Formats: sequence, structure tokens, C-alpha cells
Amino acid sequence: MSLASLGMLDAVTVAVGLSFLLAMAWAAVISHREDEPRAAGIFVTLGLLIPLPYLAAGLASFEGRAAIEVVLLSLTGAALLLLLLPLGNRPVIGDDAPKSRIDERDIMFSRNLLLPGSERFEAYYAANPEKRALDDEFRAKPGLLAKGASAYSPYHFGSADASFWAIERLRPYVEGEPAAERVSTEPEAMTRYVKEWTKKLGAVTVGVTRLEDYHKYSVVGRGDSYGQPVGLNHDYAIAFTVEMTKEMVDRAPLGPSVMESAQQYVESGVIAVQLAQFIRLLGYNARAHIDGNYRVVCPLVARDAGLGEIGRMGLLMTPELGPRVRLAVVTTDLPLECDERIPDDSTIDFCTRCNKCALVCPPDAISFDDRKDIDGVKRWQINQEACFTFWCQVGTDCARCMSACPYSHPDNALHRMVRWGVSRNAMFRRLAIKGDDLFYGANRPPARLADWMDVAPTDD
Repeated sequence: MSLASLGMLDAVTVAVGLSFLLAMAWAAVISHREDEPRAAGIFVTLGLLIPLPYLAAGLASFEGRAAIEVVLLSLTGAALLLLLLPLGNRPVIGDDAPKSRIDERDIMFSRNLLLPGSERFEAYYAANPEKRALDDEFRAKPGLLAKGASAYSPYHFGSADASFWAIERLRPYVEGEPAAERVSTEPEAMTRYVKEWTKKLGAVTVGVTRLEDYHKYSVVGRGDSYGQPVGLNHDYAIAFTVEMTKEMVDRAPLGPSVMESAQQYVESGVIAVQLAQFIRLLGYNARAHIDGNYRVVCPLVARDAGLGEIGRMGLLMTPELGPRVRLAVVTTDLPLECDERIPDDSTIDFCTRCNKCALVCPPDAISFDDRKDIDGVKRWQINQEACFTFWCQVGTDCARCMSACPYSHPDNALHRMVRWGVSRNAMFRRLAIKGDDLFYGANRPPARLADWMDVAPTDD
């Protein structure tokens, strides 16, 4: 029997069944290319099962066939409408502008740099005695990239250390004097140029926002300026993302994840230093904010520049790559056109329901609870001491939350379709969370090391 010989109802029923078959086959191929055998196998199974009732109803001859076809098509249409129309959405973000500034001396990276017995060490814990016992725990561990850490590999850790060495070489160039002669610019054209050039240098997304007080740390917590107030009288901030490859992040919390983290700090730092120097050559002030040399809280700046929302794990959740990015910022007085931030309630709603990052977090540093009012803002806050102590135990910056996040899937047609549905429909979000557990596992282990990563020292 050919489709041409079928009646209209039969032909539509068969066409829907074949469409499901092709869609599942297409998804299986993409999953295979992503090295996701579980997802590929499930898509193949669904491709065999889902079309069966449509093909049977459209091609077989039995009593009540037309009624069954009508029911099948009606249910299919209703399901598509319920999942694809913008339904069930509700505002969940509200006012999320911080009411106070963060003292950089309180973040774990700054506390890790305090040398026991030094004047700075004693002064900090005299002012913050409640943090002393907590920090003694991470200092009792081997430490980041240290021999004796549970994920230690001289090759993985050495590669990451080499990248951190490179980022240190960039730090002297984050600031500089602008050219004496100022080039006049038109904000709209200049903004377009800066964005496109920054992407050409390797950024994935770029946004511009007005620099607010709450974007800036209150006090410097690292380097020669430790303890000094942060001034930074710039008008604008350019934020951008670079991609951390899924191949490396999927090995979290093993060595390849910290290799990738360090490398992308370098990549973002190189871009930021070039961008800041370009602006200075035009005669305007500019400062690059890169790893270990920040004066701003990059996720807040990037959020307000329209690049994403800050999710349950405390990282920026971008529409394209989820949290699988590294950030850098350039602040300047170059006149620019700011991007309008449109708060993405769907991301916060998804994070509220998902909990996958909390489930996989080795030290249970990510809360399963809903957002709470903290300093006048409703948000999530991780247990930074527990998180950092685990880093010092394993020797890497973990990234298990990042690897498990459903938003971290590759930016291809299959996952863009899912993200599109997630952004529009509350029911689709619920289904996507269950689907991610089904296709990829609720708490799957780190991916096996690729052959080139799996190298061991010789005995001699």
C-alpha cells in the first residue's frame, strides 16, 4: 500500500508516525556523535515504539480504525499545544539587584592566599574568628593542583598549572594609561564594533551594561592592593563568555576539568587584555578584569549585560551553554550603548525544579532548598567553605555541577530545540528535567578519560 492510495486521515496518521520515526533517528545520530550511548539507545528504542500505533492505525484494516486515528491525532495535537505554546509561565525573579557590595577578602580564593603566621593572616581571623575553624579544614587538605590530592596526575595538574602561570603573565597588562589623543566615537557603532571584534577574538557572547556600585568589590582581597577600597570610576562594563569544552568538563572532578578551566581563564584573559588596550589606544580609560585580578563580580556584570541568569549553583547560566563558560569583563569610560537585560524567569524556574547540581555535588555544598532572602535579595547561595575544601581534597576545581547541568549540553540543533521549549513553557520544563534524567542519567559518573588524557608516569 502506498501513501498515495491512502485516504486523507490515513495519510496524515502515517505521516505523523514517520515524522516521529525520523525525529528519533535524527536525535539518535546526534547523541551518537556526542558520545552519549545511553541517549542514542533510548532514542532508537523510542523511534521503534512511538510510530507503531500511528502506522498500525494508518495502514492496517480493522473496525474502528478511523476513530482511533482521530483520537491519536487529537492527543498528539493537544500534547504539542500544551508543550509548545507559552503556557504556565509566571514571574519568579523580581528585584535581584544586591543591596550591598562583596568584600573580596571574604571569598575563598583570597582566604586561601593568607599565609599562616603572617600579619595579614592574623588580622583577617581576628576580624573574622568564625571563619578560622572552617578554613583550617581546607588547609588540612593537600590543596589545589597539589601532589597527594585524590585526583593527582602530574600531567593534568602540570597542564593546568602551566595555564595559571600564563594568566599570571597577563596581570601586569590589565591596566594602563590611555593615549593622549582621544578618538571621537559614536556609541552605537562603537558597541557593534567592540562586540563583533571580541567574538572574532574567541568570545561566544558579549554584552554591555552600565557599571553599578554593586558590581564592584568593596575591598581588594588579592595582590599588592590587598585591603584597599575599590574605586573604579568607569561608566560601562563589557562582559563576555568563552566556552569550556564539554569533552573536558564531562571528566569532572578529574584533572581534565581543571585543565579546561585554567585554559579558558587564559583565553578570556587574552581577549580582555587586548580589548582593554584597544580602548586605551582610542584615548579612553579601560581595565581588564581577569582571573586573580578582579575588581568586579563577573557573574553579576554578565547577568546585567544580558548574558544569562545566576542559577542554583551560583554560576552564570547562559542560554547557549548553561554554566559551561568562563567570564571576563572590561570596564571603561568609552561611550557605549548598553544592552537591555530581560530577566529570564524560565531559567530560575528550571533551576528551582531541577536540583541536579545539588544531587551530584560531592561535598553537598549546593542546597536543595528554594531561593532565600539574603542581604535583601532572593537568591541561592552555596556553602563556599564546603565547596573549596573539596577542591583542596581532590586537587581540582571540581565542576561536577557544571557537567551535570542539563543546560550544559552542546549548542546544537537538538539541544537548541529543547532550550527553546524550556524557555517558553512550564510543562515543557518539567518534562525536560525528567527527560534529562532518562536520557543521560540522574547522577552519572564522570566520563572515562579519552585515550590521549590517560597517561601514567613510567617506573624509572
